Amino acid sequence: MPDITIYNPEGLARPLGQYSHVTRVKASEYLFIAGQLAADKNGQVVGADDFDAQCRQVFANIEVALKSAGAGWGNVVQFTTYMVHSQDIPKFMAFRLREFPKMFSNGIYPPNTLLMIDRLVQEPFLVEVQTVAAI
Repeated sequence: MPDITIYNPEGLARPLGQYSHVTRVKASEYLFIAGQLAADKNGQVVGADDFDAQCRQVFANIEVALKSAGAGWGNVVQFTTYMVHSQDIPKFMAFRLREFPKMFSNGIYPPNTLLMIDRLVQEPFLVEVQTVAAI
C-alpha cells in the first residue's frame, strides 16, 4: 500500500473547493489515467447537454480504470480537469461538493487543477478529467 499524505501547507490560502494543495507519495507504482470523457463503454456520448450527467459518467469511467488496476479513490493523488464553459464551474463545484464526500470518505480531497479550454475532442463533451493514482 502506498504512503499517501494529502494536505494544505500553512502559508497557502484555503482551497476554493473540494481539493487540497499538496500530495506527498511514497509508492512502488503510479497509475496514469488518460483524461476521461462522458462516453459509455460503446463510445456513445452520455448527457450531451447535461453537465451533471457528464460529470457522473466521467467519474464512473475513472472508477472503472482505477478498479482495473486494483485501486480505488483512496489511491488518487491528483486530478486535472478540463472544461469548455466557465459558466459550468459552479455546477462542477456543486457536483464535487455532493459526490466527493462519498468517494473520499475521509474528507481529504486530492489536488485538482482546473483549466478552461476552447473545446474537447468532440463538440458535445463539456468536461474531461485526467487522473494520477499511486498503487
